[in-house]
Amino acid sequence: MQRKFPKHPLVGVGGVVIHRDRVLLIRRGSEPLKGEWSIPGGMLELGEELAAGVQRELKEETGLEVEPLECILVFDRIMREGERVKYHFVIVDYLCRRKRGRLRPSSDVVDARWVRREDLPQYHLTEIATAVILRAFELMGQRR
Repeated sequence: MQRKFPKHPLVGVGGVVIHRDRVLLIRRGSEPLKGEWSIPGGMLELGEELAAGVQRELKEETGLEVEPLECILVFDRIMREGERVKYHFVIVDYLCRRKRGRLRPSSDVVDARWVRREDLPQYHLTEIATAVILRAFELMGQRR
């Protein structure tokens, strides 16, 4: 699967894990957004259902087992280089509950941490990531 300059959009999944009034953030180790803080997730594999992809990606990236609860948002992330599309992902972000495991960054993640809502601005998240996370806090609050 060619991520850079793809022939068609690629499907990505993300898991917004809210635990003890904090959200799980990761610092990406590869492009796109290398070095940036973000929602953990990655590419859906052929034949894999969305929720299973979220569970696999979060286990690979963070060491945590999660339970996807509901879809928060589906959106496009399109990055261009001149006229060419350099990246085009259709991303499906899920609200998740932490089930078990110890947080330990792995795979293409250089750091991972639990962050309080009021500390989010320090992490310079994209506008859409911030909106998704704030929506996840709302949804989790409704579930209590």
